[in-house]
Amino acid sequence: MKYTKIGVTTAMGLGLGLAFLSAATLPAAATPDQGSAGVAANSAFGIQNNVLAAGLEQSPVAWGQLPLANPNGGITHYGYNTANGGPLTQDANEAFKTEPDKNVYLTFGGKHYLFQGHEGGPQGYVTRVNLDETDLTKRVTLIADTRSDGAAVPTFDGITWDPFTHQLLLAAEAAAPKGGVFGVTLDDNGDPVDGKIVPLPALGSGGYEGIQNDSAGNVWLVEDIGGAKTSGGKVPNSYVYRFTPTEKGDLSTGTLEALQVSRGDGSAVTAKQLADNPSDQFVTDLHTYGASFNTKWVAVTLGADNGSTAAAAAAGATPFKRPENGVFRPGTKFGEFYFTETGDTNENSTLPGAYGGVFRLSQSSPTAATGKLSPVFLGDLEHTGLDNIQFATKDKLLVVEDAGDSLHAQRDALDSGYQLDLSKKNKKAPEAVRWLAEGRDASATYDHNTSPGYNDGDNEITGIHVSNGDPTAAGILGAADPQIMTGDWRTFWTQQHGDNVTWELHTAAAADSHGDGRHDGKDDRD
Repeated sequence: MKYTKIGVTTAMGLGLGLAFLSAATLPAAATPDQGSAGVAANSAFGIQNNVLAAGLEQSPVAWGQLPLANPNGGITHYGYNTANGGPLTQDANEAFKTEPDKNVYLTFGGKHYLFQGHEGGPQGYVTRVNLDETDLTKRVTLIADTRSDGAAVPTFDGITWDPFTHQLLLAAEAAAPKGGVFGVTLDDNGDPVDGKIVPLPALGSGGYEGIQNDSAGNVWLVEDIGGAKTSGGKVPNSYVYRFTPTEKGDLSTGTLEALQVSRGDGSAVTAKQLADNPSDQFVTDLHTYGASFNTKWVAVTLGADNGSTAAAAAAGATPFKRPENGVFRPGTKFGEFYFTETGDTNENSTLPGAYGGVFRLSQSSPTAATGKLSPVFLGDLEHTGLDNIQFATKDKLLVVEDAGDSLHAQRDALDSGYQLDLSKKNKKAPEAVRWLAEGRDASATYDHNTSPGYNDGDNEITGIHVSNGDPTAAGILGAADPQIMTGDWRTFWTQQHGDNVTWELHTAAAADSHGDGRHDGKDDRD
C-alpha cells in the first residue's frame, strides 16, 4: 500500500480506548468463534483488515517505503535495504525487507521521537521517526548502522532506553557469538553522539529478545532460543537474565546472572533434567494456576565465545519454552517482573507447557537474590505464541501473539492482541480480552502464497509500547503508572512483514473531546 500524507487511516480497522480499558462496553460473554470477549480473530485466509476494539483508532507514523532522510549505501528506506537493486514491492527479486521491530518513545528538547532497531535484511540498523515532522522526506533518519569495532552489524529485535548510560540498548536475537547487547549513545537532543553501535560483551552473547532496565541500573534480558525438537515438541532452552553493572551507568563490567527455579523439595530445575525428560512434572506444575516456586539468581561464567545460553545451563539455571519479552509492573517499585513464554506454536505438541503463558517473578526489590515465580495467564490453542508485553495501566497488561504460519493454519486464525486485567484476584485466571484482531495486508498475503516466501505469511504484531517519553530514570517502564493514550502517554505498535507499518493508537474519546485525537495535529479520519 502507498501512503501519501500523515494522518491517513487505511481500511485496517477503527474503533482499546477508555471504553476498552474499562471493558464496560465489551460483550458480556465470550463466544466460541471469538475465544474471548471483544472483537473476533481474523481468519487465516487472504487479505484481512486489522480490527480494533471499540473506542480505539489508529494512524500510521511510518511505513516500509518511506525514504530515509539520510540514506547510506543500501539502507535507503524505513523498511527496505536496496543493496541488491531490487524494487520496493513484492517480487521474487525485491529489495531486502528490514523489518522495523520494537519501539522506544522519547522526548528530547520538546521533540517527540520513536526509535527502532531493524530485524531483517543483510544487516541491522537503528532509525528515528520524528513524530512532529510533516515533511515525509525528513520524517525518518538513520541513527546508526556501523559498529565501533568495524565488525558486521547483526540484526536487532529488542530495544530499550537506558537513562543511566544515555544509550539505546539493542538486543540481537542470535546464538553466540553473534547475539548479545549493543548500545547507541544519544545526546541531550536525541541525536547520535557518534553514530556507532557499540558491543557490550559483559552482558553475554545469546538469543536475547526482551531487554528492560530497572531503577537500580540493572539490565534484564529475556532469551528466545528454540530448543531441540522431540516427537512431542520442543525442549526448554531459553533463560531469563539479570546484568548488574559494577558501577551504575557503566555497562562495560559487571555480573551476569540467570534465573534458577526450585522444586518443592528445594532442588534446582536444570537444563539437563528437562532435556532428559521434557515431560518432567515440573513443567506441568509450572503451567498450573496457583503454583508458586522459589527462585534465585545464579552467577553465569562466560566462556571463550561469550555464550550465555550454554553458560546459564552450566550454572544450573532453569530454561523455559522460549520466553520472549518482559516488563516491570508499575506500582511495585520494580519488584514484579512479568514475562511471556511463546511455547511450541504447534497444536500437535504433546509436551506440557506447549502453549506457553505469562509469568510473574516477585522479589522484594530489583536487586534481591531470591524471589517467587508464578503463572499469571496460561496459553491455549486460541491464545498462544505470546510475545510482546506492555502495561497499559498498573493493572491492565497488554500481550500480543506471534504464533507463526503453522498455527495460523491449524486454528484458522491470524494473531491477536489481548488485555489481561490483573486486578481481579478472585478469579483463577484473567480473561483475555482481544483488543486487536490483526489482519494481513496484500504484500504479506502475496508473500505467503507466492514469492519470495522468506517471511511467515502474516503481519507479525510487535513493538507494543506505552510511554510518556520521559528520558530520565523516572521514565523507565514500570517507574510510573501509565495512563494509556492520556496526556503525555502515547501508544505504538508495529505491523511487521508485508508493508511494515508502525501505528500510533488513539482513543475516539480523545478525538471527541479535543476535536482531534492525534498528537501531530492531523485528523486521521480525513
